[in-house]
Amino acid sequence: MMHPEQEVLLAPEESGVTTAVESSGEKSDGPAVVLRGLHKSFGSQIVLNGMDLTVASGETLAVLGRSGTGKSVLLKLIIGLQKPDSGSILIHGREITGLPLDAMNEIRKKMGFLFQHAALYDSLTVEQNVAFPLQRHTRMTPSEQGTRVRELLASVGMEGDLNKMPSDLSGGMQKRVGLARALAFKPAILLLDEPTAGLDPITSGEIDELILKLQEQHDTASIVVTHDLHSAKTIADRIALLHEGNVLLDGTFKELEKSDDKFVMEFLKRDS
Repeated sequence: MMHPEQEVLLAPEESGVTTAVESSGEKSDGPAVVLRGLHKSFGSQIVLNGMDLTVASGETLAVLGRSGTGKSVLLKLIIGLQKPDSGSILIHGREITGLPLDAMNEIRKKMGFLFQHAALYDSLTVEQNVAFPLQRHTRMTPSEQGTRVRELLASVGMEGDLNKMPSDLSGGMQKRVGLARALAFKPAILLLDEPTAGLDPITSGEIDELILKLQEQHDTASIVVTHDLHSAKTIADRIALLHEGNVLLDGTFKELEKSDDKFVMEFLKRDS
């Protein structure tokens, strides 16, 4: 089965193909992402129950919560892989919930996404994986693509691994390549699903440092879904803790630690 990120990368070509990578991540005034009254259910299971959330341009938000609370579903709604049952999703002020596919593809060019398992193509080299969205969605020449790919891989410390296959890479290296590909269009919004999942503490720390470095360089609005409290404390400006389909706490990590809410205290205790 194809991974959701690969489905996004394989979305049908739109009529107005991007000619310059620099244009893809243009920012507008106001918040990068605004969610209002989001509802999403799967059969009788209510996942999101009227969620409200805002992410400012240049801000890193870590989304925490128990398994099955809708964290990954939230990312899929933002990039249009799934539709909410009701509610509003604004990306730089533009409502996306009712957009046709070609218009949604244009919005996606402003977003980079790294899913939990990096979703690299097994049959493509590192270089080919990172080049894939550039080949499909731009009119860059092969020379321009090669230059951009080398820049991206250098930014994540993988410039010496262009010809390796995904099977030759460790989990941390695969995450780095996935990050490089997510940055291909210089996105204004970066979505990261469990970027440190399955990694040892040292490698997790390296990924956290890389995310901080990329955030400083690119000034993106980042939404990071994670179970890793140490990672959230390290990389996030704000924390959103999900519980029963809504945001139970929205604030800094210090505010999370100081909360006297019973669920918050239990969550911190069990995940520490």
